Amino acid sequence: MGGHSRGAVQVASGILASRLVGFLRDRAIAHYFGVGPHADVFRTALRGPNILQNLLGEGTVSASFIPIYSRLLEEGREEEAGRFAGAILGLLLAVAGALALLGVLLAGPIVTVLAAGFVGDAARVAAGAATIDRFPLTVTAVRIIFPMTGVLVLAAWALGVLNSHRRFFVPYVAPVLWNVAIIAAVLWAGWGLVVPTTGALDRLLVAACLGALAGGVLQLGVQLPFVARVLKGFRLSFSTRVGGVREALAAFGPVVAGRGVVQLSAYLDIFLASLIAPGAVAALGWAQTLYMLPVSLFGMSVAAAELPELSRASARPGAGDLAPRISSSLRQMGFVTMPSAVGYLALGYLLVGGIYRTGSFGASDTWLVYLVLAGYSLGLVAATSSRLLQSAFFALGDTATPSKIAVQRVLVATVIGVPLMLALDRWRMGQLLPSLAGDDTLRLGAVGLAAAAAVAAWFELARLWSALRPRVAGIASPLGPLARMLALAAAAALLGAGLWWLLPPLPVALTALAVLTCYACLYLGGAHLAGVPEAEAWVGRVLRRLRRRA
Repeated sequence: MGGHSRGAVQVASGILASRLVGFLRDRAIAHYFGVGPHADVFRTALRGPNILQNLLGEGTVSASFIPIYSRLLEEGREEEAGRFAGAILGLLLAVAGALALLGVLLAGPIVTVLAAGFVGDAARVAAGAATIDRFPLTVTAVRIIFPMTGVLVLAAWALGVLNSHRRFFVPYVAPVLWNVAIIAAVLWAGWGLVVPTTGALDRLLVAACLGALAGGVLQLGVQLPFVARVLKGFRLSFSTRVGGVREALAAFGPVVAGRGVVQLSAYLDIFLASLIAPGAVAALGWAQTLYMLPVSLFGMSVAAAELPELSRASARPGAGDLAPRISSSLRQMGFVTMPSAVGYLALGYLLVGGIYRTGSFGASDTWLVYLVLAGYSLGLVAATSSRLLQSAFFALGDTATPSKIAVQRVLVATVIGVPLMLALDRWRMGQLLPSLAGDDTLRLGAVGLAAAAAVAAWFELARLWSALRPRVAGIASPLGPLARMLALAAAAALLGAGLWWLLPPLPVALTALAVLTCYACLYLGGAHLAGVPEAEAWVGRVLRRLRRRA
């Protein structure tokens, strides 16, 4: 397996560990909150700081810091690279610290802008139409969580340094500590709780937020010893005169604008969901956790591992190996994201139930989250592929083009999402499924937002592809291989669904484990027998190890 594949595997391994622990975190929270007001509050409180973190964090660092730092390393200028890293850290520290402080002081206005629908809760509670006022709870939660933002932005800087030195596993497994801290806080606060009263849920919410803050500190702290080993010539400064800093800042502006557009999209989702039936914000959040697993595991892992390599390749004369690397990575990503999308569509209800259905998370919650997940899944392959094409532009020193296309994607998602959300929010879960008759709480508006996001993802991929092909000649279209992977995934899903129907009654988590394991094995085995080249990296390595042990 090549060096770039090993890097992708390291990133994927770290992300997988983090996501698996993240599922345990979500299961613990879902057990108490379900798809209800407190889940809405927790998701909204996390989203506010996350918008700032994502704006200044990993994506921005990857685009503006890693290409320059990697080129300095490639040219043997390690001392200059260390001074450049110190100056970027100083500037990030100043900006992130100031914004985190403003977040604490302006928590009320932030919640008003972020989730305007929560402002009317007090009137609904007074009228007897609601039982919980989400606005003050969210303000309290934001004040607790917001300092986490600055810490995680610094953790993104550490990730950029380590990635540039081809140290991928530690920075991507570090979020495990963030998730563990939240789980520990929730279990401690909920220990012995049998009947989750409103007061008890309020205390659980505060505990979860404190756990998130502590986890952010742990996530940064575990990376610092590894960063100290690879940095040479490091000196913390706030100067823009250090070599490379002004070039990074020139790229920083368009990237922040582009990331700002992406975060605007996330903000619009919460803003719009807060205006419709309670539970919509939570349903989007629970579904996004599952949806983001393949995006992070396969899209981000390949894109993150490839960015330093693409940056090095672009610095070489001719840059002739760019097109083969991009084409190979697109096929590699499609090989795993296509079955993920098909699996979510065909078996997603079983997966959602296996992970979340416990305590307050019931049948209606499971169906709604599954339908939202299905909407997102329609754009899964496009969303992951776009990550790689964005990295290709960043490696070429072009941060403006993907930013402009991101603006267009948000516009498409909004234009389609608003009318679709309003139309579907007229439908209750009980009207959709007779078995849920009488359920007047949860509605389908969130499904419209997810479906619109899928359409916008394909639009973005098409625009990125058309803009990149003239810049990098010889990129092979992945449509043919993707069609083959789709056929294999559909056949495996059909057989997996048959197994689901044949299995005797079991706990839903065991059923999900058995069916999804069968589905994955059928897909990988079928791809290997069909001679799909990308299957060799997965099945071939396992078979070789088994032969060696035998």
